[in-house]
Amino acid sequence: MATKYDTNPLDPDFPEKVKAASEAETATQALPFVGAETRRFAGAVPTEEPTRRVAAPDFAAYQSPYNGQTVPAVSAPVQMDSSSSRKVEKIGLPENVLTAVPYIPWYIGMIAGLLILFLVPKSEAKVRFHAAQGLAAHIGILLVTSLLGILANATDIADAGSVIFTLVTSIMLVVFAVKAWRGKPVHIEAVDSLTNWLEEKINPKTLG
Repeated sequence: MATKYDTNPLDPDFPEKVKAASEAETATQALPFVGAETRRFAGAVPTEEPTRRVAAPDFAAYQSPYNGQTVPAVSAPVQMDSSSSRKVEKIGLPENVLTAVPYIPWYIGMIAGLLILFLVPKSEAKVRFHAAQGLAAHIGILLVTSLLGILANATDIADAGSVIFTLVTSIMLVVFAVKAWRGKPVHIEAVDSLTNWLEEKINPKTLG
């Protein structure tokens, strides 16, 4: 007689039936032998083309001390951009010196840049560019310093600003001079227009 704990009180044999059905489904079945044969692939098609031999020069191109692998040629190291120490025409001074002196602060660079533009021919484009740019930088610094000097009479802040501006620009000019002497590019974008104008208008032929 079924009790209240049976999972299926209407069919007491239900667990046994489920177990028997599960065993029947999972039983190993043997498949019938159909007698298939292993298929062979076709062999290589014979050809009359002779085997190409590697010529002696070609074979030598693959020879190297590293297990037969070709070693790429090592290119020469890239040289840093440096100004030449050659003597500049009509001046007799090295090129790297002439590109550096226009950036010396305290009006020395201004006078040097002006003299270089008057003496160096147009063919020395690099020297003339640095001379014009250094001269333009000094002119810009002089204008700003003069303006701050005028304002210094009215306020102490402008006086302090003038001192700080002079100190900062002097340090920058020294850095530019060192870079130009070492051949590094120096570009002062703020004075581009004035640099081009000075280089164009100051013609060394006027001294002739």
